[in-house]
Amino acid sequence: MATSQELSVPDKKELTGSEKTVPGRYFIPSTDVYETNNGLTLVMEMPGVNKDSIDVSLENDILRVEGTIDYARYRELEPVYTEYNIGHFTRSFSLSDQIDRDGIAAKLDDGVLTLTLPKSPAARPRRISIS
Repeated sequence: MATSQELSVPDKKELTGSEKTVPGRYFIPSTDVYETNNGLTLVMEMPGVNKDSIDVSLENDILRVEGTIDYARYRELEPVYTEYNIGHFTRSFSLSDQIDRDGIAAKLDDGVLTLTLPKSPAARPRRISIS
């Protein structure tokens, strides 16, 4: 018989120890990473961030994702109860040499950023024919 599990809201992790030039709080977005034969898929929660406010960059094998919030949408709101802190998002990933840097793609749908990181052809599994 299956045991009952309670649902819990994970705490947002605030970025500390890093200086930013854009004022406001920075959070580490919750991320799921999936591996397939063809590559990696990263699914990141970035609620409240518009497509035009996301910067995905690659430099020195570091994939950096930053999303900024437009605080003007929240200025007139007076919270009665909050579980969701408003702030910018930032996260970095070190890439191995098995990732094809030129094939990286990003897509944003309803506050969820999906990054597709294809494996380089040499890193993909392949079938070897027998002669």
